Amino acid sequence: MLTSPPPRSLFWSKTTLANIHSKASLYEAFPAAEARRLVERFEWRYTPKHGSWLNLAESELGVLSSQCLDRGIPEKQILVEEVAAWEQDRNANHAKANWHFTTPDARIKLKHLYPVNLTESGD
Repeated sequence: MLTSPPPRSLFWSKTTLANIHSKASLYEAFPAAEARRLVERFEWRYTPKHGSWLNLAESELGVLSSQCLDRGIPEKQILVEEVAAWEQDRNANHAKANWHFTTPDARIKLKHLYPVNLTESGD
Protein backbone atom coordinates (compact mmCIF):
# COMPACT_ATOMS: atom_id res chain seq x y z
CA MET A 1 0.00 0.00 0.00
CA LEU A 2 1.38 3.40 -0.98
CA THR A 3 1.33 5.90 1.84
CA SER A 4 2.74 8.81 -0.14
CA PRO A 5 3.51 9.51 -3.77
CA PRO A 6 7.09 9.09 -4.96
CA PRO A 7 9.17 12.29 -4.91
CA ARG A 8 8.69 14.52 -7.92
CA SER A 9 11.43 13.97 -10.46
CA LEU A 10 13.09 16.82 -12.25
CA PHE A 11 14.62 16.20 -15.65
CA TRP A 12 17.43 18.29 -17.05
CA SER A 13 17.53 18.76 -20.76
CA LYS A 14 20.81 19.88 -22.33
CA THR A 15 19.55 21.61 -25.40
CA THR A 16 20.97 23.39 -28.36
CA LEU A 17 19.01 25.86 -30.41
CA ALA A 18 17.40 22.98 -32.28
CA ASN A 19 13.61 23.29 -32.42
CA ILE A 20 12.96 19.67 -31.46
CA HIS A 21 14.24 20.40 -27.97
CA SER A 22 11.96 23.32 -27.23
CA LYS A 23 8.97 23.48 -24.93
CA ALA A 24 6.76 24.11 -27.95
CA SER A 25 7.72 20.73 -29.41
CA LEU A 26 6.09 19.03 -26.41
CA TYR A 27 2.83 20.84 -27.17
CA GLU A 28 3.09 19.60 -30.74
CA ALA A 29 3.60 16.01 -29.63
CA PHE A 30 1.21 15.73 -26.67
CA PRO A 31 -2.20 17.01 -25.57
CA ALA A 32 -1.93 20.38 -23.80
CA ALA A 33 -2.39 19.03 -20.25
CA GLU A 34 0.29 16.35 -20.71
CA ALA A 35 2.67 18.80 -22.42
CA ARG A 36 2.28 21.26 -19.55
CA ARG A 37 2.94 18.49 -17.01
CA LEU A 38 6.14 17.56 -18.85
CA VAL A 39 7.26 21.18 -19.29
CA GLU A 40 7.01 21.67 -15.53
CA ARG A 41 9.22 18.62 -14.91
CA PHE A 42 12.05 19.76 -17.16
CA GLU A 43 14.72 22.26 -16.24
CA TRP A 44 15.87 23.64 -19.57
CA ARG A 45 19.60 24.29 -19.98
CA TYR A 46 20.40 26.02 -23.24
CA THR A 47 23.95 25.58 -24.47
CA PRO A 48 25.59 26.66 -27.69
CA LYS A 49 25.70 24.12 -30.49
CA HIS A 50 29.49 24.41 -30.73
CA GLY A 51 31.85 25.14 -27.85
CA SER A 52 29.54 23.69 -25.23
CA TRP A 53 30.39 21.79 -22.08
CA LEU A 54 30.18 18.59 -24.13
CA ASN A 55 33.07 19.76 -26.31
CA LEU A 56 35.08 20.49 -23.15
CA ALA A 57 34.27 17.06 -21.75
CA GLU A 58 35.33 15.37 -24.99
CA SER A 59 38.55 17.37 -24.99
CA GLU A 60 39.29 16.45 -21.38
CA LEU A 61 38.65 12.77 -22.11
CA GLY A 62 41.17 13.04 -24.96
CA VAL A 63 43.74 14.46 -22.55
CA LEU A 64 42.98 11.69 -20.04
CA SER A 65 43.39 9.10 -22.77
CA SER A 66 46.74 10.42 -23.98
CA GLN A 67 48.23 11.19 -20.57
CA CYS A 68 46.91 8.31 -18.47
CA LEU A 69 45.27 5.58 -20.52
CA ASP A 70 47.87 5.24 -23.28
CA ARG A 71 49.07 1.93 -21.87
CA GLY A 72 47.45 -1.34 -20.90
CA ILE A 73 46.08 -1.30 -17.37
CA PRO A 74 45.40 -4.88 -16.30
CA GLU A 75 43.02 -4.42 -13.36
CA LYS A 76 40.03 -2.22 -12.63
CA GLN A 77 41.35 -1.10 -9.23
CA ILE A 78 44.65 0.03 -10.79
CA LEU A 79 42.65 1.92 -13.43
CA VAL A 80 40.57 3.66 -10.75
CA GLU A 81 43.72 4.63 -8.84
CA GLU A 82 45.52 5.88 -11.97
CA VAL A 83 42.58 8.02 -13.07
CA ALA A 84 42.15 9.42 -9.55
CA ALA A 85 45.84 10.37 -9.41
CA TRP A 86 45.63 11.97 -12.87
CA GLU A 87 42.51 13.91 -11.85
CA GLN A 88 44.13 15.11 -8.62
CA ASP A 89 47.18 16.31 -10.57
CA ARG A 90 45.02 18.12 -13.17
CA ASN A 91 43.05 19.86 -10.43
CA ALA A 92 46.14 20.72 -8.35
CA ASN A 93 47.76 22.32 -11.41
CA HIS A 94 44.55 24.18 -12.32
CA ALA A 95 44.49 22.75 -15.83
CA LYS A 96 42.44 24.91 -18.20
CA ALA A 97 40.99 24.66 -21.67
CA ASN A 98 42.92 26.76 -24.15
CA TRP A 99 40.47 28.05 -26.74
CA HIS A 100 42.01 28.92 -30.09
CA PHE A 101 38.80 30.31 -31.57
CA THR A 102 39.18 34.08 -31.29
CA THR A 103 36.52 36.77 -31.65
CA PRO A 104 37.85 37.89 -35.07
CA ASP A 105 37.80 34.24 -36.25
CA ALA A 106 34.23 33.91 -34.99
CA ARG A 107 33.16 37.02 -36.89
CA ILE A 108 34.49 35.50 -40.11
CA LYS A 109 33.26 31.95 -39.59
CA LEU A 110 29.87 32.95 -38.19
CA LYS A 111 29.29 35.92 -40.49
CA HIS A 112 26.04 34.39 -41.73
CA LEU A 113 24.58 34.71 -38.20
CA TYR A 114 25.13 38.47 -37.96
CA PRO A 115 22.58 40.94 -39.33
CA VAL A 116 23.51 42.78 -42.49
CA ASN A 117 23.51 46.57 -42.41
CA LEU A 118 22.03 47.51 -45.79
CA THR A 119 23.95 50.80 -45.88
CA GLU A 120 27.24 48.88 -45.61
CA SER A 121 26.37 45.92 -47.83
CA GLY A 122 26.38 47.91 -51.05
CA ASP A 123 22.88 46.70 -52.04
